[in-house]
Amino acid sequence: MKLFAGLGNPGALHALQRHNIGFMAVDAIAAQHRFGPWKTRFQGLVSEGRIGDDKVALLKPATFMNESGRSVGEALRFWKLDPTEALSVFYDELDLEPFKLRVKHGGGAAGHNGIRSLDAHIGPDFRRIRLGIGHPGHKDRVTGHVLGNFAKAEMEPLADLLGAVAAEVGWLVMGDDARFMSEVARRTVPQR
Repeated sequence: MKLFAGLGNPGALHALQRHNIGFMAVDAIAAQHRFGPWKTRFQGLVSEGRIGDDKVALLKPATFMNESGRSVGEALRFWKLDPTEALSVFYDELDLEPFKLRVKHGGGAAGHNGIRSLDAHIGPDFRRIRLGIGHPGHKDRVTGHVLGNFAKAEMEPLADLLGAVAAEVGWLVMGDDARFMSEVARRTVPQR
């Protein structure tokens, strides 16, 4: 079994914020692969289904971003999953161009409070799917940028990225991170 956690903040107020792109990613996966209904569990919302032959649980922590590790840690302990093998976390990344994606295992939190919370609760050894939101240019503008909604002009490339993630997520389930990244990139390259 795999656990795919999307990071974000709960509630309608936060739904379209850049900080919630992790929630958006797991929502897209749930819709594309016809997962079951979202149920309240592990201080969050869980939807279960299959991708290929593998059972996958999607988790959206409802603890707010800064306490995401509590929810994810509870789910891992309940299912007796090893984060190194089973956990993939989708979250916003300031240091990536908007709507670009990178996958890596382990690493630091790079100032991301959700990842810092995960590191504190379960350690740093899990797969990270970093979804680019771009940097506003100056550190004083970061909070407003991250907690700001995606602009109307960004909705199409956002939908393209989320659709590509959902369509190609089978590569992640199989452990082929490089193929996942290349297939998502292929689907999101602007057509000429």
